[in-house]
Amino acid sequence: MLLMGQEFEERGWQSWETLFEPSALGWPPADSATLAHYRALIGLRARHGALRRGEVRFVPAGADRVVRYWWALAAERLCVSANRRAPQQSQKEQAMKTILCYGDSNTWGCPPVQPGQAVERYGSDVRWGSVLRTALGSGYWVVEEGLGGRTTLWDDPIEGEHKNGKRYLLPCLESHAPIDLVALMLGTNDLKQRFGLSAADIAAGAGALVDIILRSACGPKNAPPMVLLICPPPTAQLSGFAELFAGAGEKSRAFAASYQREADLRGCAFLDAGQIIGSSQQDGIHLEADAHRTLGCAVARSVQKLLGA
Repeated sequence: MLLMGQEFEERGWQSWETLFEPSALGWPPADSATLAHYRALIGLRARHGALRRGEVRFVPAGADRVVRYWWALAAERLCVSANRRAPQQSQKEQAMKTILCYGDSNTWGCPPVQPGQAVERYGSDVRWGSVLRTALGSGYWVVEEGLGGRTTLWDDPIEGEHKNGKRYLLPCLESHAPIDLVALMLGTNDLKQRFGLSAADIAAGAGALVDIILRSACGPKNAPPMVLLICPPPTAQLSGFAELFAGAGEKSRAFAASYQREADLRGCAFLDAGQIIGSSQQDGIHLEADAHRTLGCAVARSVQKLLGA
């Protein structure tokens, strides 16, 4: 089955939304050998009526993950064997390193907005995860896993339990494994007044997610991935979100020390985003385009240092 060019090793698809973002799809040049193979298969089907209208009878193949069956129409009988074993990775694919960016709306690419306002996601040339991919180059594959409203490990009684970052973290790790490094930036949504959390509690929530990553076998050779814990920048002057995030300013300014402590306890790398970028003055919680670019470049430097590239 053809799905958005998968036969040509398209690796940019992450969700159905990327179907409407042409620049987000990372198609390499078409593989001429694969294209010739498909043309040959189409030619066979055109020349043999049994492949178009014949009856099918499966037979034991006698080999692991190999399917064999007969197509028969009148006097014509054709045997088809399908090898379903995973293809061998090329040396280039084996050498490619995978980075997972796990975060909230600032990882998803939400621009500054006001409550109820329609959101138009930043393009792939702006989002910090995409900037990271460009800065790292062809030896890296970057997965942008951002969800608006995502917390560290709290079910949101209003927006839904799916906003709990802990619930999806392990499935996400397993689906993208092997992962060399996870860049984790969560905590801003934990500042919402309804959760009643201190800066230390929020940082501890992020630390608990680091524990899940470090206990997983989702890195190369079933080892855990490395972790870069990113402390979100403090909130700025809140406008439409002032009631929802009441008290967030003081708490978020205490983030850095608490997040640093959680990183030190686990021996993972740490980046204080508040030292290099600030939240937008338009809504107080989201990032401007230039902040995305600055953050993406800073994360790239950290990744290259950690992975020795």
